Amino acid sequence: MDRITLEELKATFGERHEEWCVSLYMPTHRAGRDMEQDPIRCRNLLRRVEERLLSKGLRTPEVQELLKKPQRVLQDQAFWQRQSDGLAVFFSARAEHYFRVPLTFPELVVTARRFHVKPLLPLLTGDGLFHILALSQNQVRLLEGTRQTVDEVELQGIAQSLGEAFPEAAADKQLQFHTGTPSGSGRRAAIFHGQDFSDDTKDKILRWFRLIDRKVNDLLADGRSPLVLAGVDYLFPLYRDVNTYARLLDQGVAGNPEGLKPEELQQRAWRLVGPVFKEARGEAAARYRQLAGTGQTTTDVKEAVLAARHGRVEVLFTAIGVQVWGHFDPAQDQLQVHQSPEPGDEDLLDLAAIETLIKGGTVYAVAPDEVREFSPLAAIFRY
Repeated sequence: MDRITLEELKATFGERHEEWCVSLYMPTHRAGRDMEQDPIRCRNLLRRVEERLLSKGLRTPEVQELLKKPQRVLQDQAFWQRQSDGLAVFFSARAEHYFRVPLTFPELVVTARRFHVKPLLPLLTGDGLFHILALSQNQVRLLEGTRQTVDEVELQGIAQSLGEAFPEAAADKQLQFHTGTPSGSGRRAAIFHGQDFSDDTKDKILRWFRLIDRKVNDLLADGRSPLVLAGVDYLFPLYRDVNTYARLLDQGVAGNPEGLKPEELQQRAWRLVGPVFKEARGEAAARYRQLAGTGQTTTDVKEAVLAARHGRVEVLFTAIGVQVWGHFDPAQDQLQVHQSPEPGDEDLLDLAAIETLIKGGTVYAVAPDEVREFSPLAAIFRY
């Protein structure tokens, strides 16, 4: 998983460019024979990029020079062996970005004056992404999940176990995790030995947890993603004592997580975080309906884009897989909406979402059939 921060969104994807910007999306595979076909799919998409750029009036040498950057990646075997479910590629004469993400994309190529990021919105919005912090004495893992997928986040520069953080504690028998089988349950349950561990051992755990908390806050700096703890029950209050991440859920996945695969943790965590997402989105939709007709909402694309540009949009609902084409002139603060794409046009739904996120608003990217009453867009204004 390659992380996309709000700072990157502002610096790279937020502004219109003078040169052509290419956005390429494709599904990828984590393993198996299909993985070998991923570079071929990418090469075919780059041919489509070449055709598009030539049709826009660029000369062949210019296009070939622009394509050198992504073509180098085609030869990088290590890159293709470390894929997730989807690949997003952005490049121009001045920029080059690759994001391997836990989202499955249909193949898509967009050439415009601004990078097209709407397919990535589930990773940036109010109900698309959550994290799992799996804690045990011998292992700490941070997982990044969506409703269907999960990826492990690298925790570099931090001790991966209590013994690594405090080597002298490795032999401390007061704190042990152990898996037993309750009679007649047919399941393995985590049992914690050493509930009354010494103050010294507790202090070591708390110091280790503070390091983990600091790392989690660095990695989840935008603070948008809910965080679910997974671990033995007795560790939950200790971690919460030092936690400074605002969106840590009250409930966690109980039990020793060491033997659980990422997919198992994702499924158990989704049972906790799914209702949280649903409730937040439901409250936002109810608020929209309550305010409809008061001047504090709109379903007009032009009005929503201009309001988002000026930081007035607090909540935005936008349909995935739908485009509304038009041209925005930031110098004149004017916008034109077109029935079909014209030269220099961009997806205005994409623009509204980017501007809302950059200005601190919340975006819900949903399927078109989920927003029929205000498709393809609806906004709640701050004022």
